[in-house]
Amino acid sequence: MLVEGPVEVLLEDGSVVTSDRFLVALCVCRRSRRFPFCDTSHRRRTRLGTEATPPASADPPRTAS
Repeated sequence: MLVEGPVEVLLEDGSVVTSDRFLVALCVCRRSRRFPFCDTSHRRRTRLGTEATPPASADPPRTAS
């Protein structure tokens, strides 16, 4: 979820987290290591029977010679 900043987020434990950025991505999937801010962890989610696609910067798979 994108929110125009700066923002103050009140967490469940009562603590307040702030960001002075002009646009802030808040995590709604709760997978982020930087929760409550989004770190795109939701993109690495896999479903049963499927593979996650590697990021564009990853090296291409090597073939056996």
